[in-house]
Amino acid sequence: MISVQLSDRVKNLPPYLFAAIDKMKQDALGKGVDLIDLSIGDPDIPTPEHIVDAMKKAVEKPVHHRYPSYEGMLSFRQAVAGWYKTRFNVSLNPANEVLSLIGSKEGIGHIPLAFVNPGDVVLVPSPGYPVYPVGTLFAGGESYIMPLKEENNFLPDLKIIPESVLKRAKLMYVNYPNNPTSATAPAGFYKEVIALAKKYNIIVCHDAAYSEVYYDNEKPMSFLELEGAKEVGVEMHSLSKTYNMTGWRIGFAVGNKDVLAGLGKIKTNLDSGVFQAIQEASIAAINTDDKILAEIRDTYQARRDALYNGLKNIGFHLIKPKATFYLWAKVPSGFDSQKFVAHLLEKTGVLTTPGVGFGAPGEGYVRFALTVPVERIKEAVERIKKVI
Repeated sequence: MISVQLSDRVKNLPPYLFAAIDKMKQDALGKGVDLIDLSIGDPDIPTPEHIVDAMKKAVEKPVHHRYPSYEGMLSFRQAVAGWYKTRFNVSLNPANEVLSLIGSKEGIGHIPLAFVNPGDVVLVPSPGYPVYPVGTLFAGGESYIMPLKEENNFLPDLKIIPESVLKRAKLMYVNYPNNPTSATAPAGFYKEVIALAKKYNIIVCHDAAYSEVYYDNEKPMSFLELEGAKEVGVEMHSLSKTYNMTGWRIGFAVGNKDVLAGLGKIKTNLDSGVFQAIQEASIAAINTDDKILAEIRDTYQARRDALYNGLKNIGFHLIKPKATFYLWAKVPSGFDSQKFVAHLLEKTGVLTTPGVGFGAPGEGYVRFALTVPVERIKEAVERIKKVI
């Protein structure tokens, strides 16, 4: 029997947050707990029927049973470009400014491999999606944490980043609407990002996976709407949240053609593209009538209101989200985030996500996901009320 030794990069990995949450969930279910799972952002609403029908037809076509193109079918990239023009009035060349992804997570995790050398700095928002620092670690880079604090509307304070750090930085992750805080960003913030990126030659990777999950008709903007954005970076999208397609694993990156070409070099060596039947069905998704998407948003808004009002009425401190399907709430005094999550699970059967799992600046908060029906949300609030 050989002695199996993990690489240092794997040994240095923190436990993956959602794997740990899944274990807590399975343990509770094994004990027969009536679990209300408000932890992981996996939509419970089915993929719209017309998308599923498009997939059924596409999967029967023999042309799709062979290797797909690495950059994505031209028809898929043209659909993405068309959507960007309609939604954001941003013009994209489908030939070199659109790249298919096996979900945005894949692109976010791989982009440091294209541009970051050992010792280079990556600017990482925290609390934030765990893949940002992990992708940096795999590339041998150093994460410089940009804390997202409530007093700054959960926007990083770019002015306090030391110049010595900025001179070593190769990549900056930005994410709005934000996971986990649900914050949105104004145009002025993106202008600061663009100016900083130009000054220090930093690639910007804007994770916009939640741009279409918004409330009260307050549509989030695209980073690429602003002058100079395409000169410094790319924007990554996922079909997962917008169209309830988390299991389909498809997304796209758009923007700076040189950045996309670099990411494409990584992808051609590590994957063989997205199954073309999924791409064809995704064209149907991208062309979905907004009435269908509005119904999905209305469902989440009803859930948001039920959970926000319920938690606020029992004394939680939280901000009403304008976007995403998350609520970011301060834990009651006497708890840290992990202890509070464990307390809720043990005493109420309600599972949430500890803020510290998204990075040290997330300590003192928990994230609630709006991925169960209103009736179960109200039940969760009633259970929590009894133990607070």
